[in-house]
Amino acid sequence: MKIIKTKFEDVVVIEPKVFGDHRGFFTESYNKELFVQHDIDMDFIQDNHSLSQQSGTLRGMHYQLAPKAQTKLVRVTRGAIYDVIIDIRKGSPTYGQWQGFILSADNKRQLLVPKGFAHGFCTLVENTEVQYKVDELYSPEHDRGIAWNDPALKIDWPVNEPVLSEKDTKHPTLAEADNNFEWE
Repeated sequence: MKIIKTKFEDVVVIEPKVFGDHRGFFTESYNKELFVQHDIDMDFIQDNHSLSQQSGTLRGMHYQLAPKAQTKLVRVTRGAIYDVIIDIRKGSPTYGQWQGFILSADNKRQLLVPKGFAHGFCTLVENTEVQYKVDELYSPEHDRGIAWNDPALKIDWPVNEPVLSEKDTKHPTLAEADNNFEWE
C-alpha cells in the first residue's frame, strides 16, 4: 500500500497493491492491521454505497457535527469522480481551503477524509458507484452541508450545471455555516 500525503494534515490518498493477470485483478480494499501500520486507525462501523446514473451528478458538500462527526474512507468501484474536501476545522492553518482528487475504478485510489472536513464529489462518467466506510453512524440531526458553489471557495468543479438533489441546492456558504462547527 502506498500512502500519498496531501496539503492537509491527516488527509491521505491510499493506493492499494493490485495484483492482476489475464483473469482480472485482486486487491485488499481494507486491511485494519495494514492501515494501523500506516497510522490510519479508525473503527469503521458503517459502509455506504451510492450509484449516480448521470455524468455530472454532484453530491455534497456534506459533514456531520459532533458527537456524530465522521471520518470517511472513500473509493470508486465503477466509473470515476472528482472528489473534493474542504477544511472546516476552526483554527486550522488550512481552514477554508479545498483540494480535489480523481478517484476511479481504474486507479483504485482511496481518500481518507477525517472529521472536520466537508466532503463531496462530482461524477465524471455515467453509472458511477462510490463506496465509503465511516466511523460514526449517519445522524439526520447532525447532518450539515456547505454550498457546492460557494463563491468564496472557488472550487474548480468539472461541470457548471451539475445534477443535484434538492437538499444539496440549499446548503449555506462556509461563512454562513461557520458558527455551527463542532467536532469533539
